[in-house]
Amino acid sequence: MTDDPDGRRAGDRRIDVPILARVEGEGALHLVVEGGRVIDARLRIFEPPRFFEGILRGRGFTEPVDITARICGICPIAYQLGAAQALEQVCGTTLDAGIDRLRRLVLCGEWIESHLLHIALLHAPDFLGYASVVDLAADHPEVVETALRLKKLGNDLVRVLGGRPIHPVSVRVGGFHHLPARSELTGLLPELTWGLDAMADLVRWCASFEFPALEEPYEEVALHHPDEYAMQDGRIVSSGGVDLAVDRFAEQFVEFQVPHSTSLHSRNVDGRPYRVGPLARYNLNGGQLSPRVRALAAEIGLGPVCANPFKSILVRGLEVVHALEEAMTIVEAYRRPARPFVEVAPEAGVGQGAVEAPRGLLHHRYELSADGTVLGARIVPPTSQNQGVMEADLRAFAQRHLDLDDADLELRCEQVVRNYDPCISCSTHFLRLTVDRR
Repeated sequence: MTDDPDGRRAGDRRIDVPILARVEGEGALHLVVEGGRVIDARLRIFEPPRFFEGILRGRGFTEPVDITARICGICPIAYQLGAAQALEQVCGTTLDAGIDRLRRLVLCGEWIESHLLHIALLHAPDFLGYASVVDLAADHPEVVETALRLKKLGNDLVRVLGGRPIHPVSVRVGGFHHLPARSELTGLLPELTWGLDAMADLVRWCASFEFPALEEPYEEVALHHPDEYAMQDGRIVSSGGVDLAVDRFAEQFVEFQVPHSTSLHSRNVDGRPYRVGPLARYNLNGGQLSPRVRALAAEIGLGPVCANPFKSILVRGLEVVHALEEAMTIVEAYRRPARPFVEVAPEAGVGQGAVEAPRGLLHHRYELSADGTVLGARIVPPTSQNQGVMEADLRAFAQRHLDLDDADLELRCEQVVRNYDPCISCSTHFLRLTVDRR
C-alpha cells in the first residue's frame, strides 16, 4: 500500500460536504476511513440549545401547551398533545370522548402535511438525481403540484381545529379553546376524497424508485394501542419485547450527552441504540393499518416488515393514506361536543405523555407544585432518539460503498441521514459531511 503526497495511505480519504439541505437544523457529519475501514461516524450537532425545558420551569401549568408548540413549526401539534397529556395525567383529568377524536383528527392533519413535505420536497429528489424540488418540478410538475395540494389539505385540517396552520393556538389542557362547526370540517370532505386516490398514486410513483440496500438489526420502538394504529394513545412497545406504560419511559430509555453534539442521544438501558418513526410504527403496528393501506403495501411489494430506511418514503406515504381515511371517518361522524374542554385544577405530582409525532415517539414529563407551577420538564424528541441509529446507518452504508468516488459517497451519505427526516431546529440546513480517510 503506497502513501499519497499528504502522507495518507491508499484507501484513506477525506470528504467535506459544507451543507446538507432539505432537512431541518444545523450540524455536521464526520466520517473516518482508515485502511479501507470506516472506524468512526459522528453526527455532530452544533446548533445552540434553545433551553425549552428551562423556559418551562416556573411557568403556570396551562402554559407548556402553547410554549412547546414553538419548538417545531412542522409538528407543533405533537408537542402540544404530548404536553397536554402529561399535564392532564398529573391533574387527574379525563377528556370527553369527542375531544379525544378531535385530537386524533388534528394530528392526522399534521402527519399529512409533514409527511408530504418530506416525501416530495425533501426526499424524492434524492432518488431521481435532482439537487432540489425546483429541479424535480421542472420535469415532474404534476407530482409536485399534487404533493403541495395534499400538504395544503393537511394544513387546512390543522387550521380548522388549531386556529392557524403554523404554531396553532386552540389546543389546551382539558381539550380545545374552540371547536369548529360541523360545516367547517365537512367542507373538507371533497378534498379528502380526492386526496385518497391522489396519495395512493403518489405512493405508487415512489415505489418505482431504486432503493439502495441497507438493513440493520435495530430495536424498533413505538406506541401501541389495542384498537387502532397508535398516534396519541397507548403503551410503549418494542421489537425486543418492551411493553410498558408511558410513565415508565425513563426506566427503559436513557438520554446521554456526547462530546460531538449539543443534542442529547438516547439508548436502551442495555446500551444499544433504537429506532423510532414510520418504520418502527409500521413494523410494530402495521396489521392495524386500514385494509386499503395494507392492500396498497402489498401492491408495491412492501411486506409486513420493512427494515430498509431508504424505503421509509413508502411507509410515510402509506401513513398519509391511513391518516386521510382516519380523517374522513372522524369528520363524517363529527357532531360538535357540548363543551370544548373540561375544567382542570392543578395538583402536585408528576405527569407523563407520549405521542407519535411524524418522525417518531415524542415523550413529555412534567412535575407540578400544588398551585400548578412547573417545577421540572423533560422533553425527548424523536430525532434525538434516532441519532444513534443514524450514525450506525452511516457507518454501515459507507463501509459497503467505499468503492464510490467522493462525490457519489457524499450524496449517498446525505441521503442516509435524510431517510430519517431529522428535525434539529426546524431551520433549513443540517449537515456538513467530512470523511477523513487515513
